[in-house]
Parts: sequence; structure tokens; C-alpha cells
Amino acid sequence: MSSVKTSIQVRCSRCGAAYEVEAWRLVDGAADPELKEAVKNGSLFVRECPECGRRELLSYPMVYKDEHLLVCLSGQKLDVEGLEGVQGRLVADAGSLMEKVKVFDAGLDDVPLEFCKFVTRQELGKDVELKFLRIDGADHDIIFTYPEKGEMQMLAVGFNVYEDCCAIVGRNPSITAGLRGLVRVDREWAEQFIG
Repeated sequence: MSSVKTSIQVRCSRCGAAYEVEAWRLVDGAADPELKEAVKNGSLFVRECPECGRRELLSYPMVYKDEHLLVCLSGQKLDVEGLEGVQGRLVADAGSLMEKVKVFDAGLDDVPLEFCKFVTRQELGKDVELKFLRIDGADHDIIFTYPEKGEMQMLAVGFNVYEDCCAIVGRNPSITAGLRGLVRVDREWAEQFIG
């Protein structure tokens, strides 16, 4: 299956100008590796107003797929069949879609990673929104980013924390029992299992 694009009308949040932009309804990461990179680095979602030059991150309904992952950017729950052998995820914004693609592309599983984020927030003593950025170094540290005081901070977490969270998920099959079809796996989802 190949990627599918269309055009949509958007309005600039600064000057109010309406203009048409290219929008991808389906990105096939396996067939179009350059589009996969554009999803991962966010450039697929950035548009510049032709009137005032403001650059904005757009979120619009779309589907990303590759060999092992299907992520749907949608504000509503969707029922989809035929996802055997594929991780199906539902996300609410472009940033979350970018993160899911990065997570699975790095060979990680988002389920234990959400628990890893919880542990990291507890250790930090801060209620911050952690986003996966990459795996780094010989020890495969997990690099998270989070906003603080108007700047993005980076934080390295040892891979052993992720491995411990994988073990916890493995010992508790009730955590993954509901992961059928397109599901939202995020902070709110993970926190329902933490008492």
C-alpha cells in the first residue's frame, strides 16, 4: 500500500489567513522511508503561513503504518479489525504520533515505556509530560524530553529501568489483556494500573 495525500484548508493562528496545505491521510513507513523520517522529525506536520510566515504544527486525522505498527491520529475511538500481528495505537495529536513511531522504530514497546515514564516522574519528583526522543550510547540510555520554564529539557534514563518495567508487564498479563485493535496507550492508560 502506498502513501496517500490530499490538501486541506487551514487558518493561520496569528494573522487569520486561510490557505491550502498538503496533508497526508496515510503514510506507509515501509514503502516511503522519507515520509517515515518526516513523521519522526515532525516536518510532515509543520506548515508556514504564506502571508505572515508563522510556522505551526498541524494535527489532522491520518494513519501511519509500517510492518509492525499502525497508529491512527484521531480524536475519537475507532473500531478496526484485521490488526493481527500489528500493534494498533490511537493518538490524539501529531506529537504523540511522532513519539509512537520513534518508540517502535527504536525496537521498544510503548506499554513498558509508559511505566518507565511513570517511574522516572516519581524519581524526578516533578509532574512533567515526558516524551521519548531516542536510545543513546553504548548502554542504550533512553532519552526523554520534557518542557520546563519555556525550554525543552533532556533526561537520560538507564535501559535497566525499561527492562524492569518489561518484567513487571510480563508478570501482569492483565495489563496487556485489553490491547486489541486500536487502543490509546499513554500516561492516563498506564496510571489506571498503578494504585
